[in-house]
Amino acid sequence: MLLIVGLGNPGKEYENTRHNVGFMAIEEILGRYNFSAEQNKFHGIINQGEVAGVKVLALRPQTYMNRSGVSVSEAASFYKISPENILVFYDELDLIPGKLRIKKAGGDNGHNGIKSIDSHIGKDYWRVRIGIGHPGNKDEVTSYVLGKFTNEDKVVISKAVDAVAEAFSLLAEGQGEKFMSKVALLMQPEKVKQENKKIEKDKEKDNKNNEDDNKMESK
Repeated sequence: MLLIVGLGNPGKEYENTRHNVGFMAIEEILGRYNFSAEQNKFHGIINQGEVAGVKVLALRPQTYMNRSGVSVSEAASFYKISPENILVFYDELDLIPGKLRIKKAGGDNGHNGIKSIDSHIGKDYWRVRIGIGHPGNKDEVTSYVLGKFTNEDKVVISKAVDAVAEAFSLLAEGQGEKFMSKVALLMQPEKVKQENKKIEKDKEKDNKNNEDDNKMESK
């Protein structure tokens, strides 16, 4: 079983804030695949489902960010899920809005939710960091992460979590590199996508012409 965790703070006042982008990613995944109705367990909200033949438990801790590890450790312990089968989605200040990075283990970079999880289950779990940008001044970080997205960033973040959900089946299969490649492709501006499609069509056309030329020469 795979445990996917989205970090955030509970309550309407924190909805759609930068610190809750982990919740947003999980909610997009839940809407894309077949998951059960939500239940309140393990100091969080859980949904169970199956993606690409893999059983998946989705968890949104309701403990507030700095106690996320309590919820994660309870769920992992109950279902006997080892850290290498845990994926945590969360906000990253040091990445531009919408940029994604995935890695196993590593530091917490000052993120209180990650600090809490590290203290409860260790560091050997997978982290999917979703960029929210940095305010530029460390004294503004708290108000920044608890603030709402600008209209411009909201569009980028919405596209990012949508791409995460669409490519998630690859992540469930353990294909992290292919997941990142697909997310990057989905995040491309529409103009770039159209240009890439045109290049592919031109290549196909050239290959067909070469095949026709070879057939003519062989006659």
